[in-house]
Parts: sequence; C-alpha cells; structure tokens
Amino acid sequence: MIGLDDSSLFHEACLIGGVWSTASTGKVLDVTTPETQARLGSVPMLDRTEVAGAVAAAHDRFSTWSRTTAQDRAELLRAWYELILENARDLGRILSAEQGKPWAEGIGEINYAASFIRWFSEEARRLYGDVIPSNSVNRRFLVLKQPIGVVALITPWNFPAAMITRKAGAALAAGCTAVIKPASATPYTALALADLGQRAGIPAGVLNVVTGSARVIGDELTENVLVRKLSFTGSTEVGRQLLAKCSQTVKNVSMELGGNAPFIIFDDANLDDAVQGVMASKFRNAGQTCVCANRIFVHDAIYDTFAAMLSKAVAELRVGPTFAEGSEIGPLIDAAAVDKVREHIDDALKKGATVLTGGGLHELGGTYFKPTVLANVTVDCAVMNEETFGPLAPLIRFGHEDDVIAMANATEYGLASYVYTNDLNRSWRMAEALECGIVGINEGATSTELGPFGGFKQSGLGREGSKFGVDDYLEVKFVNIGNVR
Repeated sequence: MIGLDDSSLFHEACLIGGVWSTASTGKVLDVTTPETQARLGSVPMLDRTEVAGAVAAAHDRFSTWSRTTAQDRAELLRAWYELILENARDLGRILSAEQGKPWAEGIGEINYAASFIRWFSEEARRLYGDVIPSNSVNRRFLVLKQPIGVVALITPWNFPAAMITRKAGAALAAGCTAVIKPASATPYTALALADLGQRAGIPAGVLNVVTGSARVIGDELTENVLVRKLSFTGSTEVGRQLLAKCSQTVKNVSMELGGNAPFIIFDDANLDDAVQGVMASKFRNAGQTCVCANRIFVHDAIYDTFAAMLSKAVAELRVGPTFAEGSEIGPLIDAAAVDKVREHIDDALKKGATVLTGGGLHELGGTYFKPTVLANVTVDCAVMNEETFGPLAPLIRFGHEDDVIAMANATEYGLASYVYTNDLNRSWRMAEALECGIVGINEGATSTELGPFGGFKQSGLGREGSKFGVDDYLEVKFVNIGNVR
C-alpha cells in the first residue's frame, strides 16, 4: 500500500534488545491511515512483563554504552543521521501514510528529524564538566556530568519522527539507553527509525521500541525503578497523570505539553510578512501542532485589512489526499479531531463570530476539514482557552499593547508565542513580557534543532534541542578531593 523502495523498513514487530519481537499473547493493535481509514497493518500489544523486558535490555546495555567514548557515540549518531537522509523518501511515505500529512510535508519532517541526530552527534563531544576554584590550598573541586541511565521516551502522533529524534538523539549523545513508546496511531515511523539505528551500528539494547496499550506501557515505564527518567510529549492532561505516577519513584522528568499560542500583529507590522507567518504557524500539519497560532490578536487599525488578506491566502490552500501532488492540507488524524474543530467554531458563532472562509468539512469527506478563518472572536470563546489542534484561525481585536499582553498571558499554557511589529523597542518589551518558552518576533516558524524547545506554566518542564537538550539527560556530580599536597 505504501510503495516503499526498501520494504524491510516496514516492521510489524517491536524492537527489544536488538531482536524484533511480537507479543507472547499474539494480540495486535491495528493501524489505519487517516486518509481512508484503510488498515496499514498491525503492531504487537505487549504486556507489562514484555515492557519490563525492554527496560531490562536497556539497563543491561547501559553499563557499556555509558562508558563508550564521546567520539564513538558521535560517530554512531552521525551514521544514523546519514542513513535517515538516504532513506528519507521511504520514511516520508511511512510517516505520511500513518499520520496523514501531505507527502512533501512528511519528507520535510524527516529532514527536520534528521537535523536533531546530526546536532546531537556534534554535542556528544561537548559534554564538558567544570573545575571550581577551591577555597583551600589542599582541596580540589570538580564537576562531572554523567548519563542518568535508562530513559523512557513517550512520543505523540503529530510529529512521529521529529519527536523521537529530538529525544533519542540527546539521550544517546549523553550516554543513556532508551525505551521508546510511539503513539499507537503512528508506530511505523518509530520502528523504521530504530531499524536504521541498528544499521548504523548502534548496539543492541541501546534503542528499544515497544507498542501496545498506552496505559499498560505507561504504568510499567513510570513504576519500573530501572527507568531513571521519563520524557513525554503530549497533552497537559496526560502529562499530569504521568507526573503523578513518576513521583512514586522520584524520576527525572521532561514534559512538552499543550499550548495555546498567541499570534500578535501590531499596526506597524508588515502585513504581507504577518500573513505568511500565520500561514506557516497555523496551517502546518493542518494546525495539529502544539506551537501553532491558536489565538490571533490583530490591532484595530489593521484588523479589516489583515482579515481580508489572511482569508484570501487561506482560501487558496489546497486540501487534498496525502500523496496527491500539490496537497498542502491533509486529513485530520481522526473523527475526534474534527469534532473538536467543529465545537470551537460553533461556540464562537454562537457568541458573535463570523466565518470568513471555510467553516466545515471539505468535499473530500472523511476527516478532511476546510481551513477556516473566524472574525470577531471574543475572549469568552472556547478557542481562547482550549487548544484546537486543527485548521482554525480565530481573529481577536485589540487596541493597546498592555491589553494584548494581558490577554495573551491569560492562559494556563505557555509554550510558544508570535509577535509582528517593526518597532524594536516593542519587540524587546513583548519578548520579555510574554509568559512562554518560545517567542517568534516577525517569524512564524520558530522550531529548529539550534534553539531550546519547551514551555512555561502547564506547557511543560525541561528543554529539548539545542545545547540545553542534552542537559536533561545528565546528572551533575560534585567531586571534592581533599588532602592534596
């Protein structure tokens, strides 16, 4: 169905200790494509004992992998990176088939995912400690950085490649071993990446991939004392549950959770740039991203002009099948995603909003939804407080800088935000005032392996990517050497 050049990249088995494994019970979980709901295949539904076996395999390998030189880890990661690029076409087809994003965007994600492996292959050589000047002539103070141990990596369906490499690249560079639990809707991308890791020479047991019930696997990973760290990307609701469970064994945790990003356009902004910024932020992956513009605040003086410009650009977006040439917007992941977008539109319309373009299901049917722009959205609408995760752009008026800062910060989330202005002083004020981990100034696509990714408030804990990304997988050890003569 997918039409791969290398069909051996498609696995319907888990990877545990270097062995492709099925569930002892024979139970499987079917995987379908969002485009037609056709069955792509199945993956094993492991029980807790089998998940514990994956943790044990990672723990057994940790003692040797953690002592592997930084040079060797760097070279293995670089080899993995090269293989990802060499197989980008097949990886993109697997990703798009199970996730639904247009193939061109799928390949784009593969290249983005590969960038993290390349970056962390370089960072593996730079995990420096410190020498602290002593307060005594006969003592020496050192700071060592050492890998935490076995890490559990739980990844979402919306970026099934990049969310794995951003975590696994950092973990392996630090000297940790990993057990990866991909989203049940998109397991095949993770399994293909793990296959390429094996081909690159990463030792058996360093990378393990388990599939099955999220609750069964999550319970084992959070309760198993051999797991020293859990990194999760997903909803704030599930993140809270995982945090509570990890507290019982006091695990180190990283959480990249929900967002409710404000996109603020001032009256001095370049409106052509602002439109392109909204398009890049809001409609990537059909709006199914945690950093996409969820609330678009537009200054009164330019509101009508901007609304007309944005509506025209959105109406021209090409909604189409995943593998159709020129498709820009694919299907939403499932019917629940469609229902959420509809609920937010209906709620806003009841409260006085109007539809400028879109507003309902696309003629293709299924879970294809028309990219939508709403005008005259008010602060009491559900979309102002909840993450839509779909192709809906609500426009809210504002008049003063202080007012829009207050509205932008009036949320439990604090992941990303965007500001368009040509006033340098305002740029600094806004960057400092917005309560979030990522700020784009005149830029709608902020994510890069070079910058730290993470949020404030209930959008998460810790940072991924950049030089800060490896720190989350390292323990800091103070060494005090006495009686130096």
